[in-house]
Order: sequence, then structure tokens, then C-alpha cells
Amino acid sequence: MQIIVERNAALSAAADALIVPVFEGGREERFDAGALADAGEVSGKSGELTLLHNRPGAAATRVLLAGAGKRERFSPAELRKLAGTALRHLKAKSIRKVALALEGEWATPANAEAAVEGAILGDFEPDRYKNPADRKTVESFAVVAPPAAEGIDEGAFRGRVIAEAQNFTRTLVNEPANRLTPMTLADAADRMAAEFQLKCKVLDKAKMAELGMGSLLGVAQGSAEPPALIEIQYRPEGGAAAAHLGLVGKGVTFDTGGISIKPADGMEKMKYDMAGGAAMIGAMRALAQLKPAIPVTAFIPAVENMPGSRAQRPGDIVTAMSGKTIEVINTDAEGRLILADALTYARRQGCTHLVDAATLTGAIVVALAHIHVGLFSNDDALRDRVLRASEAAGERMWAMPLDEDYKEYLKSAFADLANVGGRWGGAVTAAWFLKEFAEETPWVHLDIAGTAWLDDAKPFLAKGPTGVPVRTMVQLAMEW
Repeated sequence: MQIIVERNAALSAAADALIVPVFEGGREERFDAGALADAGEVSGKSGELTLLHNRPGAAATRVLLAGAGKRERFSPAELRKLAGTALRHLKAKSIRKVALALEGEWATPANAEAAVEGAILGDFEPDRYKNPADRKTVESFAVVAPPAAEGIDEGAFRGRVIAEAQNFTRTLVNEPANRLTPMTLADAADRMAAEFQLKCKVLDKAKMAELGMGSLLGVAQGSAEPPALIEIQYRPEGGAAAAHLGLVGKGVTFDTGGISIKPADGMEKMKYDMAGGAAMIGAMRALAQLKPAIPVTAFIPAVENMPGSRAQRPGDIVTAMSGKTIEVINTDAEGRLILADALTYARRQGCTHLVDAATLTGAIVVALAHIHVGLFSNDDALRDRVLRASEAAGERMWAMPLDEDYKEYLKSAFADLANVGGRWGGAVTAAWFLKEFAEETPWVHLDIAGTAWLDDAKPFLAKGPTGVPVRTMVQLAMEW
């Protein structure tokens, strides 16, 4: 889909459909919208859509009045949803050229960015393997802003870069496990890095064994597919910076649970257990184009968790790269095992701050449903920095506790710690496990198990992968 910035009056925009935001209680007198409001046909409530045809004075063939909700609550996050909802509505009607009016106080770089993001994200469909005969496409999306509005082109560019990175992530997450193995994920990362002038290297099984990554390799040993540790480097021009941000993402390309096997119901979704890793690859794709001032390196431990004849068993004890020993109580708590070695490796590569993202626990879904990402941290300053970035990016996160008392749940009589802590506080004990390997490095853990996948489509987003938390990671690095 082509992204266009038009410097023009909204009524002069030539398109198959022009999207015009309408607020609750407001009177948009153009297009007879005021009369429609009086008749109760247009309220301005968020998500409401009213399509008008051949309106006098409008160059566009159709005008879509899109409910924007209460004016005082309108934000780039709301505009992102509005643009996505409107585009998906028009796309379903085979409308190919779409424009959105940014007028008055709303003609800002942040709103241009949000509008473009919403449109590109809304245009994504998870139907890559379906017959293309019935596939509908939108050719172009234009942001129409007044000639005097500043920063619109820059905002639209940033929105396109971030949304395309998010859709790149969603495409990876949507791949079935027979088509996306650990090594094919590594190949995809390597191709992306080559395209955007990033450095990528992949540690194979032999190198990981040499480095002592027994925790990661223990998970991988049940699969015929070899593991990979993907490292993608971005370095800014102008030399070293004080901070070096490490982005660590869980990359389990399929999770059966191993010997502690999962129920069959819903197991097909476990292709999305690499959503954290895919998000970090996507974030690097965006950062390569937006060029933050600090070095950023992504680390994605990629494995397949299978119950093969060589799979690790409950009760096995492995030695992590850090030297800590782990009693594997449950082989389905595998994500923390691979992240443990990746966090240690990232620290040894010189990262001064770490953020990991993982579809780690069902417990976080019980706690926060599918609304918020669960955020855990050993450092208040980094926690607050990530929360500010998430708010600006429109990805909702909630700070969870990480008190010392929770460590008691991970005690083992036979090793330094167990990989699970029992029934209670499962998301917290999983985070505590990871904290042991972040050690003193400022670190944030994002449990995205409830937010990385949509079981049902939203008006502004297709069913399937969401791309969380690509936008937050980009915002975090760009504002450092």
C-alpha cells in the first residue's frame, strides 16, 4: 500500500473515500453531518462509521464519517484505532484509494504517524496461504493536512517504518512451525539485517555448547531441528555511547510443552511462542531506518520444544551459561530456560540495559487478561522509562511486583534453583527466575502471553499476531 502526504484542503482530496473524524457532541456541518446528528444517525462515538456518497463540495467519491469519541480524550492511540477501523471497513467494500483528513489542531507529526500506522496495521491480513482470488487490496492511503502544518512528512515516514516493522513481525509470528524453524527464523533475521545494513550473526549448537549454554540446549535437545542464537547489531554513527540497549526475545518456534506435554486443544497456536523474538527482530528493522543515538543489539534464542527421544525430562539438572544449576521441574516452562542463557550472553556482550519480551506464562493472562502486558523490573528508572515509552506508543503495560519473598518459591533441594515455583504467582516467579540471570544489570521483563495474539479480530486489527511490543521498543531506543 502506497503512503502519500497531501498538502491540501480536505474537501479537495481526490480519493475513492475520504475519512473525516467526528467527535461526540460536535457538529460537523459539512456533508450534512449536522443534520444526520440531529436525526440520531451520527453520534461521534468511538468506532461508529457512516459512509456518505457523492457529497457536494467534496472531491472524494465517498466520505466516511468516523467516530472519534470524546474530544478531550482523543490521542494518537485513538487515531491509530480510528484509521485502522476505517481502512478495514473501506477495504471490505473494495475501495482502493483512501485519504484521511488531519485538520486544525490535529494536524501534528504524532497524529500523522498514528494515522499511517493505523492504516498499515489495519491493512494486514493473516491469509498468506489462502487462495488469493478473493483478496481485496487498498492501493494507497493519503494523509491530507494543511500546507502550513509542520512535521507531517516526518511523522508519516516514522509511522510507515514502524508499522511495516510491526507487520514484518506479525508475518513471522503467523508462519506455521513446518515453515518457520529456528534456522529459518535465523535466515529471515539475516536477510532483514542485510537489507537494512545491520550486522547479524548466528550462534549454532556447537558454539553454544562451547559457551556453556546448557539451559538453552537442554530445551533444544528433544527436537530434530537445531537451535540458533540470533544476534542483530545496530551501531550509531559518531562512536560509543554510555548506554548499550539489549533487546532479548523468546524464540520458541513451536512449543509442545516437551515431556510435560500440553493439551491438544489450542496447541496449534503455539507457533506464536516466538512472538517476543519476532518483535525484537521487527524493532531492529525499524531502528535501522530511524537511527537512534545509542547502540542496540537484539538477541533471540530460537528453539523448538519437542518430546523427542532425547528430550529433557522433569527432574533433569542443567547448568546455565552463568554457572547456576537449574532443576527442570516442568519442561513446559522452557522459555525462561532459553532466556536465562540469552540474558547472560547479552550482558557479556556489553549491554548496560536489558529488556526481554516473551510469551512466558498463562498466569499473566489470568492476572491481566488480554489488555495489558505484564512488566517486571529490577530497576525503577528503567521500569519508568519503559512505561513512558509504552504510553507514548499506545501499548498498554502494567508494573507487577517482584518482591524478594517470591524467590522462596524457586528453591530446589538439588540445584541452585528450580525452573517453576508452583501454582501461585506463576508470572511473578517466572520473572524472578529471569532476574537471577539479569543479575545487577538494569532489566525489564515483558510478559506478552496475553497480548501477542488476538483470538478474534478487532475492528482495527485482524485476527492473529499483534506485533506487541515493537512500537514500545522503538520508542524506548529513540528517546534514550
